[in-house]
Amino acid sequence: MKQLLLSLWRFRHFMLSSIKAEFRGRFARSKLGALWMILNPLAQATIFAIVLSEVLAAKLPHVESKSAYAIYLMAGTAAWGLFAEIVNRCTTVFIDYSNTLKKIAFPRLCLPLIIGGSALLNHLLLLLAILVVFLFFGHPPNVAWLVLPLGMLLIVLFAFGLGIILGLLNVFSRDVGQVFTIVLQLWFWLTPVVYTVESLPERFAFIHRINPMSSLVKIYQDALLLGRLPQWENLVFPLIAAVGLFGFSFWIFRRASADLVDAL
Repeated sequence: MKQLLLSLWRFRHFMLSSIKAEFRGRFARSKLGALWMILNPLAQATIFAIVLSEVLAAKLPHVESKSAYAIYLMAGTAAWGLFAEIVNRCTTVFIDYSNTLKKIAFPRLCLPLIIGGSALLNHLLLLLAILVVFLFFGHPPNVAWLVLPLGMLLIVLFAFGLGIILGLLNVFSRDVGQVFTIVLQLWFWLTPVVYTVESLPERFAFIHRINPMSSLVKIYQDALLLGRLPQWENLVFPLIAAVGLFGFSFWIFRRASADLVDAL
């Protein structure tokens, strides 16, 4: 483990330059450039806000604000989007970069870390766009926003650990990626992003309790909508799941990395 971490540290400049290159490559020959990183999520957030608040008049129970449901949905979507982007891209990263892995000698774990860094950058720009919409609604940030880095960290650890494991399995069996695409869609609807936990029938309440993403998404929803810090006892299970999966992914990667290139 120590050697692996040291090798990653030696290639830190390679990973940072790769993240920058991927960021710039998205907007090559675009006059607005990186501004699109804000305009696209801003447009999406604005559409959510207008349609849900003004057209559908969707409301949350026990919250009087007309824009509460739009804020709730944007917060949950932001948290879920960070998780889904990392997991989806990590699942295919070794296959997508198979030629690079065969030709260039570098720590293979750099690739998922580059994806994680890129996804985190996208996420921060999305939060900036959401902030603009919130200000438009008269819903300024508050001290509870300071807990968002904790939510980001736990989501990244959990997504990275799961993504690495799926990425390795996908190399040896390409069905894994196809199956998980369906699983991820189902997982989204089992997570309270578009509905509240209180709206779940009691017989389905256990799904919320065993789903780590429920508590992680709730960090965002509580902070962005209610200005409320999380209930720390509810984060014990997600913390164990995130750190445990992250550590396990390193272990299984070391076991499988010797056969990775041959399988590609």
